[in-house]
Amino acid sequence: MKRKWSLFYAIVFIVFLAIVIDIPQNLSLNLKISGREIKLNLSRPPINIKFGDQVFYRDFNIKKGLDLQGGMQVVLSADMSNINSQDRQTALDSARSIISRRVDMYGVSESSIKTSVVDSDYRIIVELPGVSNPGEALDLIGQTAKLEFATPVYESDPASPSAVPQLVDFQSVDLTGADLKSANVTFETEDRSPAVSIEFKDAGKDKFANLTKEFLDKPLAIILDNQIISAPVVQTEITTGQAIITGKFTTKEAKFLATQLNAGALPVSVSVISQKNIPATLGADSVKSSLTAGGIGLLMVVFFMSAYYGHLGIIASVGLVIYGLITLAIYKLIPVTLTLPGIAGFLLSVGMAVDSNILIFERYKEEIRAKREWRVALELAFGRAWDSIRDANISTLMTGLVLFNPLSWNFLNTSGMVRGFALTLILGIIISLFTGIIVTRTLLRLFYISSKNHQLTDL
Repeated sequence: MKRKWSLFYAIVFIVFLAIVIDIPQNLSLNLKISGREIKLNLSRPPINIKFGDQVFYRDFNIKKGLDLQGGMQVVLSADMSNINSQDRQTALDSARSIISRRVDMYGVSESSIKTSVVDSDYRIIVELPGVSNPGEALDLIGQTAKLEFATPVYESDPASPSAVPQLVDFQSVDLTGADLKSANVTFETEDRSPAVSIEFKDAGKDKFANLTKEFLDKPLAIILDNQIISAPVVQTEITTGQAIITGKFTTKEAKFLATQLNAGALPVSVSVISQKNIPATLGADSVKSSLTAGGIGLLMVVFFMSAYYGHLGIIASVGLVIYGLITLAIYKLIPVTLTLPGIAGFLLSVGMAVDSNILIFERYKEEIRAKREWRVALELAFGRAWDSIRDANISTLMTGLVLFNPLSWNFLNTSGMVRGFALTLILGIIISLFTGIIVTRTLLRLFYISSKNHQLTDL
């Protein structure tokens, strides 16, 4: 008994958190009670938590895909004049992969990046949901982020041989962005200003250690795209292969630089053929109609379950509502970018959630017909229906993973829209297993009213 109520309180806590996350960040309500108008303004601040150098930020707004909110489309032409003909397709695919990594690391969800080859014309078509600034889009996908390190060059004054040599220039050395292992956004200890921490590969680590040893107490320049962004004085020999790039960055600039350094340089030069803003391909009326249809479908499911299964169906409908609250909260936490196919994946997973309850309830009816006491019948129904529920959901999960293609294999689907459908379907199935097996079962054990005595029972 104690364990069942502990589970119930845990479910209540999870539902409470889900409701807090689901509520819009700024919600205004106008209520009329006994002729008096009452205005309620509910405001929920975003989450902004720092774990050392890492920042976890969520504003809990719904992220919309290209078909719901529009964005940018950029068409690039790849210059293959210096690439052997047999290597051109490989170079084009490599450029597409690097641009895709940049976009993913920068946080643009549900992007679509495709290649097109017609005769000797090699193109990359990039669609970025929610990006409306052309300059931001071009900087993200087109720059090479060439990183170099340079040592100081000193010159003595011939007229004053005993004078201290003056720094006149910096000379590039054999230590570049190709020697990097990773780059991450960090914050300086003193003023918490954004910076980029870098870590070298083994070969680069040795090169960097030799440079810091040779140029101790001297400046070492960090050059990005032929511009010196920082020239810190080496204060100690660094053998760990780690360093900090500073340059009065904003947080956005530091994130942008880390993204480019991690993704690497493009293998071919690209030029912009066209760029345009893409309006939402689905009008507001179409989206509203789709959501209305989904809402009507859910109400019909609730009505059917309640009418056909009675008290069992009502409790299952409560579990279905909890499923919806938790699912929306998970979408906001990840966050999941919603497209119309993604909404379809969610609605399909609702059907899977109801299907689990139907299997359990039908099995329960079979146990009752076998003259088993109803409490025993309910427990047996959950246990014996589990095999069918497990196999059906595992099969659907496997199909969803193939559609989602988490490893981005070229021989599988790479469409952002299809992946959005697969992601919402996968999440929906996992959450429906939780609500169907744990939430609904706990509610039934505590609150199911026997048709014989209409009293609360303890299973």
